[in-house]
Amino acid sequence: MGKLRYLRPVSTYLAGGLLILVVLAGIKVVSNEEEGRPVRGVEPSTSSNVGSSGSLEKATFGAGCFWCVEAMFQRLKGVESVVSGYSGGEVKNPTYKQVCSGRTGHAEVVQVTYDPKQISYAELLEVFWGTHDPTTRNRQGNDVGTQYRSVIFYHSDEQRKLAEHYKQKLDASRAFRSPIVTEILPFRDFFPAENYHQDYYELNARQPYCQTVIRPKVEKLKKVFGDKLKDQAQEPVGGAKR
Repeated sequence: MGKLRYLRPVSTYLAGGLLILVVLAGIKVVSNEEEGRPVRGVEPSTSSNVGSSGSLEKATFGAGCFWCVEAMFQRLKGVESVVSGYSGGEVKNPTYKQVCSGRTGHAEVVQVTYDPKQISYAELLEVFWGTHDPTTRNRQGNDVGTQYRSVIFYHSDEQRKLAEHYKQKLDASRAFRSPIVTEILPFRDFFPAENYHQDYYELNARQPYCQTVIRPKVEKLKKVFGDKLKDQAQEPVGGAKR
């Protein structure tokens, strides 16, 4: 199923990415030693524990269409996996159709499993703030609905404090023209989206939505956050794996 609505030009928020980096660079980042680390999986999850080793952690972000958000976080060094799915609603194991109705309360999100020794939660927040418009409530450009809301589901008190602190600093610095409306909420559960939503840009790069919306975002990501990206020989052409 393809997206029929198109987002506003990515330059409206990524052009300010460098300003966001400057603001965030002045914020003291606490060490990442909080307990309650989440775990990787494609099954519905309510756990915030990673396992006895504690080597990997999780972050959960909603920033509009999860096809776009997934493509961003997949490219970051230290990110082990990114799964598209649904969080923040009242229905167990919702379908994409149910979520799109706006009646389940879920947001389209990505569940990011990352190695804090390679990339910190603070750095993930930088990318989160810098790659979508956090000032529009329940929408990203022309994608409108509560499922497209800007939201952070924190897995620990440390994540909550960092998210709230960064949000406050960005508002105070007027990094955006309007106040940030991003919700910062405790993580409760995560339901992976249907298989055809996973790795969407990687497998469908020729699709119009991917070419018109996601690819320009990826190019902007390279310009603003190039030092945080994995080495990739080329961008996906799509279709080969389907």
